[in-house]
Amino acid sequence: MSFLNKVVIVTGASNGIGKSIAEAYIQKGAKVVLADLDIENGTKITKNALHPENILFVKTNVKEEEDVIQLIKKTINTFGKIDILVNNAGISNFKSFYELTIDEWDNVIHTNLRSVFLCSREAAREMRKNTSGGSIINMASTRAYMSEPHTESYSASKGGIIALTHSLANTLSTDNITVNSISPGWIETKDYDSLREIDHNQHLSNRVGKPEDVARACLFLTNDENNFITGTNLTIDGGMTVKMIYEE
Repeated sequence: MSFLNKVVIVTGASNGIGKSIAEAYIQKGAKVVLADLDIENGTKITKNALHPENILFVKTNVKEEEDVIQLIKKTINTFGKIDILVNNAGISNFKSFYELTIDEWDNVIHTNLRSVFLCSREAAREMRKNTSGGSIINMASTRAYMSEPHTESYSASKGGIIALTHSLANTLSTDNITVNSISPGWIETKDYDSLREIDHNQHLSNRVGKPEDVARACLFLTNDENNFITGTNLTIDGGMTVKMIYEE
């Protein structure tokens, strides 16, 4: 599977899942735009790459319209087109429902959900100019359809992403643009080796997820040969959401 000459934008690309996604496309030969506020890690990825000329870091606040417009302009000015967009950037704020402020709520909703609308709208305007169209991946979460206490803003944003995904798939089909979402479960991005045996064994897969599990799914869904897949949500959670869990 090669993405040679493909131009890919990954938001939230400097750390965690986004970093793994960006590196996966880089390894497959794509020209990759890293959109993030973390300048230090973003530029580090660029400098350490085998072909740094194929990587562009753009400092981007994805919830701000002007930042997103500039991201798209810089991408076009540098690489001439956009083939793939991965809307990965996101934040969480798990605190008491009774203490969550409207500003905190808005910050999560705007960063996680409004950003998907803004980035998709601006990128699709360029993708529709391509003879082969394009592909958009939106990062949702299993918390879109299952929850723990005090996750209201995050869960709402991720549920909105899934709904926005199937709506965009309908709207952009006439422009030959596929739109899918991915719902990761527990993906350990910091210290995998410190996880307990029980952490792994509670999964049907017998292990906690890794960022590269999500990255491989992005490669699959944006492969031109898989353009029959659109409007769907792919759950990557080691089987956790299909388990019946009762206290015994």
